Amino acid sequence: MEMTGARWRTATRSSNNGGDCVEVADNLPGRVLVRDSKARDGGTLAVTPTAWRAFVAATAHRSTD
Repeated sequence: MEMTGARWRTATRSSNNGGDCVEVADNLPGRVLVRDSKARDGGTLAVTPTAWRAFVAATAHRSTD
């Protein structure tokens, strides 16, 4: 998968303790890339912007027990 130009950022809901961190690159046309910050070479999930918005909307109001 072509990822040239991807600008990765840590998801705002990721923890700051070095544990559960997700990175997102949403600057590429037609796709949003998601990866584990602890295993950047371990694989990247690519979804459509529509699917990403639906995921964010579905999880935005969940508590962080």
